[in-house]
Amino acid sequence: VQLVESGGGLVQAGGSLRVSCAASGLTFSRYTMAWFRQAPGKEREFVAAISRSDSWRDYGDSVKGRFTISRDNAKNTVGLQMNSLKPEDTAVYYCAARGSYSPSYSIRDFDYWGQGIQVTVSS
Repeated sequence: VQLVESGGGLVQAGGSLRVSCAASGLTFSRYTMAWFRQAPGKEREFVAAISRSDSWRDYGDSVKGRFTISRDNAKNTVGLQMNSLKPEDTAVYYCAARGSYSPSYSIRDFDYWGQGIQVTVSS
């Protein structure tokens, strides 16, 4: 199984950026997909999740109203559109896949992880 993130980079505060994750080696439509992020010296935190059939989407409090998660089961991809970016959004962003149900977004509940991609927001 491989999850490969792309699209990160440097953006000014207030700007937008989209990161994507391409999955292979798994039956993509059977997995809840999520994005996490980790800033230097901080724990990895939940950003957004989307159900297998896109019947629900969930967001961390710090990104609600600014970020949008989406998926394309035909292309085995999941994306994260990030708008109104703030310097505190600076982090390495990780794509993750979860095959079984869990009421929470604990890191240990996710089966597969990407290598991460850097997003830097300058002030």
